[in-house]
Amino acid sequence: MTALTLSTSSAAALRADAVVVGVTKGPKGPQVAPGAEAVDKAFDGKLAAVLETLGASGADGEVTKLPAPAGLKAPLVIAVGLGDAPEDGAGFDAEALRRAAGAAARALSGAKKAAFALPAAEAADLEAVATGALLGAYAFTAYQADSGKSTLGEVAVTGAKPRDKAHKAAAARAAAVGAEVNRARDLINTPPNDLNPKAFATAVQAAGKEHGLKVEVLDEKALTKGGYGGILGVGQGSATPPRLVRVAYTHAKATRTLAFVGKGITYDSGGISLKPPGHNETMKCDMSGAAAVFAAVVATAKLGLEVNVTGWLALAENMPGGNAIRPGDVLKMYSGKTVEVLNTDAEGRLVLGDALARASEEAPDAIVDVATLTGAMVLALGEGRFGIMSNDDGFRTRIHTAALAAGEDSWPMPLPKELRKTFDSPTADIANMGVRPGGGLIAGLFLKEFVGEGITWAHLDIAGPAFHEGAPFGYTPKGGTGTAVRTLVSLAHQAADGNLL
Repeated sequence: MTALTLSTSSAAALRADAVVVGVTKGPKGPQVAPGAEAVDKAFDGKLAAVLETLGASGADGEVTKLPAPAGLKAPLVIAVGLGDAPEDGAGFDAEALRRAAGAAARALSGAKKAAFALPAAEAADLEAVATGALLGAYAFTAYQADSGKSTLGEVAVTGAKPRDKAHKAAAARAAAVGAEVNRARDLINTPPNDLNPKAFATAVQAAGKEHGLKVEVLDEKALTKGGYGGILGVGQGSATPPRLVRVAYTHAKATRTLAFVGKGITYDSGGISLKPPGHNETMKCDMSGAAAVFAAVVATAKLGLEVNVTGWLALAENMPGGNAIRPGDVLKMYSGKTVEVLNTDAEGRLVLGDALARASEEAPDAIVDVATLTGAMVLALGEGRFGIMSNDDGFRTRIHTAALAAGEDSWPMPLPKELRKTFDSPTADIANMGVRPGGGLIAGLFLKEFVGEGITWAHLDIAGPAFHEGAPFGYTPKGGTGTAVRTLVSLAHQAADGNLL
């Protein structure tokens, strides 16, 4: 795991494998960003001119490597683009800083230590730089003996004030969030033959012991006794039984309680409604919601936030075994509602329905569920952002604002009442499918059926950004992204400060 340190030393004086500086797009060519003055001085004030000669422009995420001149302790300089220079008096955009730091960290894979001399005079900027660097340094190498990939050992942010309360808090947030997003990524990237519901639950139990969390695991016997028909139904086609995991962090002074609910389908074949060729290969990522919830609870504990947070992980493997549920079957959910299964590949809403109903029994101040739920949401919003639905428009807006501030693109979506009737069933209380148009919204309306009366609730459909199949960029790797962890932690912060509800 990449370490984070704050350094008062000049970027020129710090011993490291490389020093990272920022470059902006100026009206007459690249300009050296604040924080790199000592490095620019080592180039006799001509760093921008050298970079322009090498073809650098300062474009967002652009990385240029050049040997360090005499006067620097580091042998290498990494110049990373920050995009357009901010207007006079305006600060740097936090996401631009995160992405630049992430791009530089990826370029330094395998290095022992790098000094980041990006604009970080303010605590918010420091947090953005540190978070981006820690996320960009990520590499998943557990199954590659000779991959040649390794993480950057240490990120040292220069120009910081280690004794300043705001800077220390910013660094603590970056370290906790960075580590937990990367924990979620590791879980998502783990092959499904090694991460089944039982193994996932075991990982939560281990983290619970380490961080003082209360963990309860309901196995197939407990689920049967409790009447969790949705989770059991989805999992009954697999040789590996399902689990419902409750992981809770409590603070003695907390006055607010949040419940986070995560979809944890450790592999989704589609069941009897088998997915077509080309859609199975990445389905280990269908537990991304549960990974995000788990990681967010751990991050909240690490930060000691004055809020109670309970995570519910609905874990199952959706397989087409001889005992699998069939289209036409009726399941009795934990809430007592019956659901006619019209499509076994609409399984996420079934496991979440049980978990939402169970979470509601504890009467939290708000529930937020996270799920790679529908392809329809990807079609609506693309792969780079998640949809937000809620039974409270104000709460939905606050989540949207928190997500954008944390660097996670999202968009508020409606829950049209007229779509509710489309999943009426002649056989059961409701069906698990409605009409195809607005499929992501119908899934949200389905989940709403299982939220306790009077409880504020929101649903995050992260199907688009949860797993990145393209080339890495900024701090985003190929594979699991850890989407929603930062948003959930931000919500916990706001609840602790009394600003969320």
